[in-house]
Amino acid sequence: MKPYIILNAAMTLDGKIATKTGSSEISGQKDLVRVHKLRKEMDSIMVGINTLIVDDPRLTVHKIEATSKDNPIRIVVDSKARTPLDFRILNKDAPTIIATTENADPEKIEALEKKATVLKCGKDRVNLKLLMKELSRMGIKTLMLEGGSTLNYSMFENGLVDEVRVCVAPMIVGGIHAKTLVDGEGIDDMGDAIKLEFKKSYFLDEDLILEYKVI
Repeated sequence: MKPYIILNAAMTLDGKIATKTGSSEISGQKDLVRVHKLRKEMDSIMVGINTLIVDDPRLTVHKIEATSKDNPIRIVVDSKARTPLDFRILNKDAPTIIATTENADPEKIEALEKKATVLKCGKDRVNLKLLMKELSRMGIKTLMLEGGSTLNYSMFENGLVDEVRVCVAPMIVGGIHAKTLVDGEGIDDMGDAIKLEFKKSYFLDEDLILEYKVI
């Protein structure tokens, strides 16, 4: 058992989700509204530790009219329990789950447990399939993945993504060190690529929104 998982992201036409310096202001205002409407519909929202450290996101619904009850449960995949204690993810705006491992620093885990729910899933690296089972047991039925390129790949690699929604902005940034939508080890043979089924597309001002089901 696992939640229904939607990967949502904004990228440039050349597939970058950030520049080589980490700048990631890609989509327009209407797409930001779309994203927050989606957040409002979901039970939970998940990011990886690298995205968290770079962006210090709130992961709440705040671009549209909403109350604290509309905020999804926030989840951080953090194998080494590196989540900074003063980051916004640990404020009281919404519940937070830190997914870490058995071998993470016990003192860091103890400190995080004072501000969030800590789940140990795996020994050295978070076992994503196990994490999804735990979230399902907790009653979480839907999850919005706003991961960085590494977490996105790991979720695909484990066959956990059900749907992909991408905002493609009319811009190109290039850069061998600029993060793409999905990085990780990658697939060797094109015949083994993860297959998608087109659902729909539409424009929000200059941004193109594409929606796919993962086959």
